[in-house]
Amino acid sequence: MEASERTRHARELFAPLGPTYDRYASLLSFGQDPGWRSFLVSRIPPDARRVLDVASGTAAVAIELVHAEPTRMVVGVDQSPEMLAAGRERVEHAGLGDRIELREGRAESLPFADGEFDALTFTYLLRYVDDVPATLRELARVVRPGGTVAMLEFGLPHGAWRPLWELYVRAGLPAAGAVVSPSWGGVGRFLGPSVRDFWRTWPEPRLLDTWREAGFADVQARRLSLGGGIVVWGRRA
Repeated sequence: MEASERTRHARELFAPLGPTYDRYASLLSFGQDPGWRSFLVSRIPPDARRVLDVASGTAAVAIELVHAEPTRMVVGVDQSPEMLAAGRERVEHAGLGDRIELREGRAESLPFADGEFDALTFTYLLRYVDDVPATLRELARVVRPGGTVAMLEFGLPHGAWRPLWELYVRAGLPAAGAVVSPSWGGVGRFLGPSVRDFWRTWPEPRLLDTWREAGFADVQARRLSLGGGIVVWGRRA
């Protein structure tokens, strides 16, 4: 399956960011991103020994998954060779090269057998795929029955916090990104419309129903940081 225009755009947008991604992602999210990742990882049961991390990027979640459970093995998949190169450096620096394997691949067509993993995580993925239901079904396919799947995504705050969020993503985030580099400036301009458009098409009730239709049970969601982040999780039925 050939990569769509949406997928290619995401790859080009984030390709130059690998070496600085984690540092500035934390900074531009007011330090919230690491806490969101920790909550995501906490949804994965300790007995999940073999975990697939999709859209693994610089391997931040993969490393945290391994730190959370000493006997766990993690395979990370990402479409960007540049981000994976930064991830491999992080993995080697952490001394986890024997427990984390990073591979190039796409969420829409995973190179794994049915039920191969005990659990699966993915971060900031669904905004970049053309067919959300099909992608969720493909993610479910590679997890054993009863295994947990959990996702992290940016959310849209409600109530009084929404105008502040709009102000930040329309003005503050693009300006802050541009100070870092032209590439980060591009991400700053892209992020707000991307998040807004995703939740317009996939409001939370519809997204959770789509999880269930894709083969997940006990689907739950938790909004974090006043709604700026959201973690969804369930188990393969």
